[in-house]
Amino acid sequence: MPFFTGATGQIHYRRWTVDQPRAVVVFLHGMGQHTGHYHRFAAGLARHDIEMWGIDQAGHGLSEGTPGVPGALGDLADDAALLATTAAQACPGVPQVLMGHSLGAAVSITLLRRGPERFAAAVLCGTPKSVVRHAETSDFARPDLPVLAIHGVDDRLAPIDGVRAWTSGLPGVTVREYPDTGHDLLHEKIHRAVTNDVAAFVLDATVC
Repeated sequence: MPFFTGATGQIHYRRWTVDQPRAVVVFLHGMGQHTGHYHRFAAGLARHDIEMWGIDQAGHGLSEGTPGVPGALGDLADDAALLATTAAQACPGVPQVLMGHSLGAAVSITLLRRGPERFAAAVLCGTPKSVVRHAETSDFARPDLPVLAIHGVDDRLAPIDGVRAWTSGLPGVTVREYPDTGHDLLHEKIHRAVTNDVAAFVLDATVC
């Protein structure tokens, strides 16, 4: 099993290999989850010739750290950057899209503030209200960066109103809302539609 040395210890990651991928999704999971929960999502992306790389964030899955205490967003963003670099070395020339769910969305925003140029686009899923409450419209240093924000209308863990207000000031962001759906979009009944929407966005954003 592959590991690298992250900000706070040994970090486990997975690669769902695709022959001649058209794009690579660098995926960051949410609190209490790990990459083992996303085989179905990765398989769905693979049907569109999209390869997924995922990280067990610190304190989750097979990665070192205190369970339930992932640590500072800056450290998690450092780990995510290392994963993106590893994926780029394995798939040279293939465009990358950063995707994060919940905690992973918060880490994604942190990473995009630092260096959005490495990514062709980004997908934010179930972004926490605590993150967007303090966010600025300048969070994405590249105004031309395509961003897809996907959210369940009935999300009680991360209510959608904060995301609606935040994205209204970001003309480069496409918002996709899913009625009668909660927080964990990739594990809800609507997961196939969500996967197809993400795949369509990724391919559209990475067409040369």
